[in-house]
Amino acid sequence: MLTYDLKGKNKYYSLYAYIRDDILSGRLKGGERLPSKRIMAENLCVSVITVQTAYEQLLAEGYIKSRERSGYFVENVNADFYGRREIPAEPPESEKKYKIDFVKGNAATRLFPFSVWAKLMRRVLSDCGEHLLERVPCDGDRELKRAVASYLYRARAIDADPRYVVIGAGAEYLYGIIVQLIGREKIFAVENPGYGKISASYALNGARCKYIAVTGNGVNCEDVEKSGADVLHVSPSHQFPTGAVIPASGRARIIGWANSGDRYVVEDDYDSEFRLSGKPLQCMRNLCPDKVIYMNTFSKSLAPSMRMGYMVLPPELYEKYLKLFGHSACVVPLFEQKALALMLDGGYFERHINRLRNYYRTVRRVVLQKAENLGLPCIVKDTGSGLHLLAEFPTAPSDEYIKRCAEENGIAVKCLSDYLLSPFETEKRCVVINYSGVTPEQVNGIEIK
Repeated sequence: MLTYDLKGKNKYYSLYAYIRDDILSGRLKGGERLPSKRIMAENLCVSVITVQTAYEQLLAEGYIKSRERSGYFVENVNADFYGRREIPAEPPESEKKYKIDFVKGNAATRLFPFSVWAKLMRRVLSDCGEHLLERVPCDGDRELKRAVASYLYRARAIDADPRYVVIGAGAEYLYGIIVQLIGREKIFAVENPGYGKISASYALNGARCKYIAVTGNGVNCEDVEKSGADVLHVSPSHQFPTGAVIPASGRARIIGWANSGDRYVVEDDYDSEFRLSGKPLQCMRNLCPDKVIYMNTFSKSLAPSMRMGYMVLPPELYEKYLKLFGHSACVVPLFEQKALALMLDGGYFERHINRLRNYYRTVRRVVLQKAENLGLPCIVKDTGSGLHLLAEFPTAPSDEYIKRCAEENGIAVKCLSDYLLSPFETEKRCVVINYSGVTPEQVNGIEIK
C-alpha cells in the first residue's frame, strides 16, 4: 500500500507529486495498478475528491492510464528521458539542538496579536476590495507611509515628511537600494565587530566596505575620518553586538564628517522599540535630516516573517530614488501594507510594543539573576537597551573554553570575537547574550555542571 505524508500540505498536489516522482524513480513500474480512489483516500485520511483530482492530473500528463472498470495503471514512461529521479534520503540533522539558544534573535512570536491582525485584515478586505489587486507605488502605499511618519513622530520625535518614507521588503533589501542610490563606486564604512549581514549585503550589491573599530563609545570617530569612506552605517543607540552607545560629542563629530563632503550616514535603529530603561535616545536623523538615512524594520517588533522595513531618505536622495525606481512597483504586498497602516494608526502596534517591553523586562531580570547565581565570576555589561547584553567571564581560559562548556550544558552562545569582521583587538572572554528568543522558564532551568 502506498503511504505518503500529506499533513499540512496542499494535499491533492502533494499526492500528485509523490506518485509522479515514484513513477520517474522506478518505484512504481509500468503496468502496475494503483489503489482505487476510495482505498487510497481511506489509507491517507483524505477525501476521495483529493485523490480523484491527483489521479486526473496524472492522467492528463500521461503518467497513468485509466481502464474502464479496472482502475488506474502506471504508464510505461521513459524515466531517463525526463531525468530519472532518485528517491531522496531523509536529510541529516544540520543543526545541533540546544536546550536554550542565546544566539538566534527570534522574536517572541507567541505574543503576536493574532486576533488584532485578523480583525485588521478583514477590515482591509472589506474596505479595499479590488483596490488590493492594483499596482503598488515604488515607495510603498501612501497610507502606510503616512502612518509610519506619524508613528516616528510619536515614538522617536522624528518630524519626517511622509513623502520621503520608502517601504521595502526588509533591511537587506533596503541596503541594496542604498548602494544603488549612493553609488557602487563609493566606500561604505561598517562597525567592527558587527552584524555580518550588513557588510555582506553591501558587498553583494557591489560596494566596497571598510571596517571601523567599535569601542566603549561606539565607532572610533578618528578612524571614520581617516577611512576615506563615503557612507557610514552605524547603530548609535545600541550597537550590535557590543551594546555601545555613541555619546552626544561622537554624534556631532560624525555629522560634521558627513557635512564636510558628499557623505551620508545610515542610522540603523534596529531595536529602538526595546529600550527597557528610561526614554529612547535622540536620533542622529534629527541632527541633520539632509545627511542621515534613517531605517528600521518590523522583524523584531512583529515577526521575522514580516519582511517589511522602511527608511526615511534625505530629499535629494528621494528624488534620485524616484528617477531610478519610479517605474517599479513596491515588492511588499499591498494587503500587508494596508493592515499595518491600520495597526499603526489605531494604536495597536504601540500597545503590542508595550506588552513586549514588559515581557522582555521579565526575561532580562531573570537573565541577570541567573548570571549572579552561576557560581563563577561573571560581569554583566548592560545599557538597558535592546534585547542583548554582554557577560564577561574573567577567570575563563579562553573564548573557545566558554563556548565548549556552554555547549556541553546544552546552551548555544557566541563570544564578542565571533562577530569580528576583520582582525581587531576586542574584549576576550565576553559572551553575547541575545535573549529575544528565550523564555524566563528556559533561563531558570539553566544548570551549569
